[in-house]
Order: sequence, then structure tokens, then C-alpha cells
Amino acid sequence: MAPRRLLLVGEGNFSFAAAQSETLDPSTTSIIATCLQHPADLARDPLAGENLQRLRERGTEVRFGVDCTQLADAFELHDREFDRIYFNFPHCGRKAGVAKNRELLAKFFQSCADVLAEAGEVHVALCRGQGGTPADKPRREWHNSWQVVAMAALGGLILSDVHPFSCEAVPGYKCTGYRSQDKTFHVEGALNHIFTRSLPFECFQPRIFRIRLGDQWFSFPEPEALTGKLNRGFLEAPSCHPIRTINEKLIAELGKAFSLKRLKCPFPLLSQGDTSVLTSWNYDIVSAAFWISLLEDNSNSESLTDGTTQDMEEFLLSFSELSLPGDPERDDKEEAHEGIYGQAKVCLRPSLLVHVQTVIQAPDFLPGSLYILSGPVFKKCLILPFTMPAFHETLLILEFNQNLKDGCLQSLLDHLKHILDSLLTQTLLEGSKLSSSVEFVLQQNGKDYMISVKSHNFDPDGAKDLIIGSVTTSTISIIHKERCFVFVSMNLDLLAMLVCGISDWRMLWTSDNRFLKNFVSGKIEPFKSYSLYPPCYAHDISFWLDEKKGFDELEFHTVAREVSQDTVISIQFLSRFQHPKTEQVSLCYRLIYQSCDKALTKQQVASMQSQFRKEIQQRLRVIPR
Repeated sequence: MAPRRLLLVGEGNFSFAAAQSETLDPSTTSIIATCLQHPADLARDPLAGENLQRLRERGTEVRFGVDCTQLADAFELHDREFDRIYFNFPHCGRKAGVAKNRELLAKFFQSCADVLAEAGEVHVALCRGQGGTPADKPRREWHNSWQVVAMAALGGLILSDVHPFSCEAVPGYKCTGYRSQDKTFHVEGALNHIFTRSLPFECFQPRIFRIRLGDQWFSFPEPEALTGKLNRGFLEAPSCHPIRTINEKLIAELGKAFSLKRLKCPFPLLSQGDTSVLTSWNYDIVSAAFWISLLEDNSNSESLTDGTTQDMEEFLLSFSELSLPGDPERDDKEEAHEGIYGQAKVCLRPSLLVHVQTVIQAPDFLPGSLYILSGPVFKKCLILPFTMPAFHETLLILEFNQNLKDGCLQSLLDHLKHILDSLLTQTLLEGSKLSSSVEFVLQQNGKDYMISVKSHNFDPDGAKDLIIGSVTTSTISIIHKERCFVFVSMNLDLLAMLVCGISDWRMLWTSDNRFLKNFVSGKIEPFKSYSLYPPCYAHDISFWLDEKKGFDELEFHTVAREVSQDTVISIQFLSRFQHPKTEQVSLCYRLIYQSCDKALTKQQVASMQSQFRKEIQQRLRVIPR
């Protein structure tokens, strides 16, 4: 195994390099120590001379005149893969302000991208308050800090860890000032910031999926708001995703108290007729669905990209079993297909409740057995911290006699509460108090419940009530009066966030394999984020409304989600203005951009905001001001 390669830049008196060389095993670690100065510049510094002698005696490579903002120029192409790059207490010198030092950091991080190994780390030590992150105590105002995380983003790097910098941990290290001046930096309260590569922030195009119905092929584009979220297989074996682990544990515990019937979840593409069961419960669910146009596609599947072909084959598993209603006036199969697809009456499943009627009307449906269905669902929603356009749902279906309703329902709720409370304590440290508790909140109709979790995990100052599911009793419109049903729907993504301490739902959908490395199949583990304190960027937008068209706020949020690739985390309404003469109405909103797993730069956000202005003008018929 090749030794780890360490690159030390900006060395002043080389005491850090000397300490590292004498601490680390040369058989497993090689060090290259560099500084901007030339040997003549260090001739008057006896400490530097002593340390250089120590380095030479140990065979450590030393290079002079190395500019940390142009590292690629200092190393040949075959000599650039460094596992760690250290830069301790960077500074432009003398009375350089924060802007100059930000520029230094930005150029350094961009330079690191050229010489850092794929899984490498960049270590930057900064004096107290300079970084501008919540880890600084006290924390400076953002504009008065070096904005280290935002500067690192310019090099495609994210902050993965931060801890106190201790000179005592590096025996013999003596921090120097700029260019080895006698005046040293104040290192009390200093922090070491550890950066790693982010996945590239590419402009992903929605994938095209091909599906077969009978002997016909059709294609449809992935909705832009769901780019990268279709067909991920989180619930399928051998996935070790925490959503699957929690779902399996939930089902296993229910199996101890009930006779279980586990059903395979159908394909999430539905015809318009399949959504009729929802309208009696919640019309808003149907209105917020992602509707899709199916196009006849006779192209050769071999011409598709590898990724699309793989997705296509998995999509075929259940789609051929779809029952699409035909036009009653046209019996010909091909004409019926043409009518359905031409009318684009197809949507992605907004809830597993669409499958209730099929399950309970099946000939082999058994009263008293607990039927379980788990799968992904998709629906448009406002941009809020705990709402998501795609998530995984588990649906429980239980039938019992009307006379036994109260006792059976209470038994199911008691078991659910016990199981959920147990899951929420899985990752607690020994001796810790329960930070979350499950409650069933009775609704105004006196028969249905919302499943609420009062959690302190995401709001240290106060408990946050999160609705993770619902309990719905049967309605006469679909059930015989003497039969009583209960349907329990739970949002597995929210449950996983609570159990594992994942504060951002978008992290569940990341493609970065570092996320799954936190978890072992079948075991619940607390999540340790590898992307800390990502910077936020605020942009305001105001526009004139078209009185005839009105304003669809849900679509406004959906466009923002699409254009920003889910980096808009908040949309705040600021003001409404009506022109005194024309009476035309203008609205003003503030968009907050932040990525949870990728390096997001100020420049990228500005580009997204510009594109957002164009999109709402075209799609919502508003006029940006």
C-alpha cells in the first residue's frame, strides 16, 4: 500500500513540518513541506534553520517559492495526488482586511482542487472567529469573517469536520506571523477546518424513462422537480439505506402482535381512474400530483444511455399489470390506449391510499390480518423544512368487526406508540433522556388521528411538533357498513430523520456514497454529517401579476425547486404592493439558497436566480420587476 502523501503549504519557520515528520511513520506517510519564501529570506531566522536541518536529517522533502494559490504549477501531473493538504493560519500580511484574506482562501481552495486526491482532505487552521461558522466562539458577523466555507465552495470543497487547534498536540510547533515575523498569531480558540471534495454540482437533465404496456412502448420525462428521485430502490434488498432499515424494524415489531400480510408495492404511475379513491378523503392530494404525458416510443432501447436502460428494466416489473381505463365508447384496444395517452391522464402516485380499494376488495383479503404496503410517493408541495416532493410511505390496513372497533383500534395505536417510541430511542446515548415522544392527536371529526412527534432534535430552544402520519377510519363510500377498516399512513423519511438525527430531508436522497457509509444494513445508527455549516444565499424577487391568470403559489414553489435543483430551502413572502393608478398588484418574495451535500457558490446561485426570473415569466405569466 502506497504511503499517504501530505502537503504542507505556507510553512513559516517549518516547526509544524518538523513536528509532523518526527511524529509520523515515514513508511506509511510521506511529507512535502513548502513555503512561499526563498532560502535567503529565512537565513536570519535561527529557528527556521534548525527545523530545516531536522527535516533534512529525516529525508523530508522541502520546497521553496511555492505559491499556495498555484499549486498545480509546483508539481508535475504524476506528482499531484495528495491525501492531505495543510495550511495553518493563512494571512495576506500586515493589515490586510477580510476581503484580501477571503481572496487568498478562495484562490488556495481552487488551487487545491488541482492536486488533491479524490478522497483527500484539506486542513485549514484559523484564528478564533475568522472562519465565520457557528463553531467559532464567539461567532463574528458573516460580513466581517473570512467566510471559509463559501470560499472553499469555489474549489468544490465542503466542510466535513471542525475541531479546536491545539499547539500542544504538535510538540515543538511554534506559530509564526506573516512571513516569519516575530509577532505571532493569537492561537487561543483557534479551529482546524477539514474540507473534502463535494460531488460536482452539475446541471442535471431529467431522465427519459421508457415503459412497455402490452406490446407497445411509451416514454416520459422525469419531472424536473423530481430529478434524481425516481426509481432509487431505497426500500429494496440489499439496500442499507436507513429508510429501509427503519421500515423493516417497524414491520418486524408489528409482526409480533399481528398476523401480517406484506404486499409488493405496485409501480407508482397511475391512470386518472386510480386516483378516484382519494377524492373522498383529500382532494388536495390529487390536485398536487405530478401529471405526466406518455408518448408513444418506437425507438430501439439499445440506443439509450446505460443509466436510462438500467432504470427502464426496473420500471418494467409492475407496469404491465396496470389497469388503465379505456374510453367506454371505443372498444378497440389500440384506440383506447391512444385516447388515454393523448389526454395525458397519468400521474405519479401521491399516496399509497390509492391502492386501498384494490387491497380490501381482493378475494383473499382476510379480516383481522394486518396488511402492509411500502413504497415511494410523489406530490407537489410548498418549500418548507419538513415537507418533501418525494418520500417513502408505509401503509397499514386492518379490518375488524364494527362491534370490536374501539378495542381493536386502541390496541393498534398502543402497539404503534410503543414501537415508534422504541425506534426513537435507538440512537440515544446511555443515560440520555428521551428527546422525542409520539402522540395520536384526535381530529375534529372525532374518529381520525394525526401521528405527532414532539422532537427537540431540530430545535434546541423548544420542541418541534412533526406530523409523521395519519390514522384514518373507513368511509361508507368504499366500505360496507358492517365492516370497519383503519388505514395508518406513515412518512418513513420523516421517521428516519428523527431516529437518525438527520436534520435535512434532502440528505436522504443524496448520491454521495459517504451518506450510506454511515449505516450498516439492519442496524440503526446516528448520522454524522460530512457537510457542515453550508453557506446561505438570499435573493429577493418581485413581479407584477397578470389579473386574468391569477397566481399559483404552489407552482411558484415548484418552479423554484426545479430551477435550483432543490437548493432553495425557504421562500418568504415579504410584501404586496398595489399601484395607486393602474391598480396592478406586485408581490415580493425572498428565496434562501443552501445545499446540504454539495459545494454551492455565490455565482451558481446568481445564475439560478436569473433563470428563475425567466421561468416564472414564461410559465406563470408574471412580469419580474
